[in-house]
Amino acid sequence: MTTITTVTGRPPASADAPRPGIGALRSSAIFLGRSIRHSLRDGEGLVMAIVLPVMLMLIFTYVFGGAISGEGYLDYVVPGIVLTCAGFGAASVATSVNHDITRGAMRRFRTMPIPAATVLAGHITASVARNLVATAVVIGVAFVIGFRPTASPLDWLGALAVVMLWIAAITALFAFVGLVAGSPEAASGYGFGLLFLPYVSSAFAPIETMPDWLQPVATYQPVNPVVETIRGLLVGGDTAAPASIAWCSGIIALAAVLITVRFPRAGDR
Repeated sequence: MTTITTVTGRPPASADAPRPGIGALRSSAIFLGRSIRHSLRDGEGLVMAIVLPVMLMLIFTYVFGGAISGEGYLDYVVPGIVLTCAGFGAASVATSVNHDITRGAMRRFRTMPIPAATVLAGHITASVARNLVATAVVIGVAFVIGFRPTASPLDWLGALAVVMLWIAAITALFAFVGLVAGSPEAASGYGFGLLFLPYVSSAFAPIETMPDWLQPVATYQPVNPVVETIRGLLVGGDTAAPASIAWCSGIIALAAVLITVRFPRAGDR
């Protein structure tokens, strides 16, 4: 005679069932810490992301400044240097994301009971933090060599908000570049093209001094309203806050859609 024993209580957990403590927020925090540790270990990359914009600022101020705009050129050029600094800092995200894909880390993340896509949240958030540090250093050097903004505390907060929004936008775009590139070298090369946007704007020279055929391109590309807004807030003048916010928000939304579509198919290569 066979005895059937009924066991009451909680059924055994499925292997695919979510486990406590590994939700999206906790996973994002873990990947954020991972990205920050990688940044600290890559000291040369962090230093170069700061040194290059500083050197660029010194060259434009002391070598080209007199020919371009004369006295007061440092106040004019600092907002453009800040955006250039953001581009240099965000470019490393494309390479880092591609490393995770091409070196097998993403395959491992997909097998773990975590939202694998939060690795991108870690990369992007860490990049924003790194870029803010680099931006602070660049502005500090600018103060040392004579930068004298007229901004009020409220204007500084507004400028910081616009800078953060632009950093988030360009970083999200670089994260997508890292997903689609075939190698870390290709990711770095594709992203390099985005670094030229500040040069085709009012970041370093007034648009009126450019050829007629180039002026519409410089006026209506995304960097121009951002740099005009930062410059207007820091040293006075007209701003283009609605356009800059619209551009940054649109880029973030576009990058989010592209990442959402591409990430599930971004297998290890």
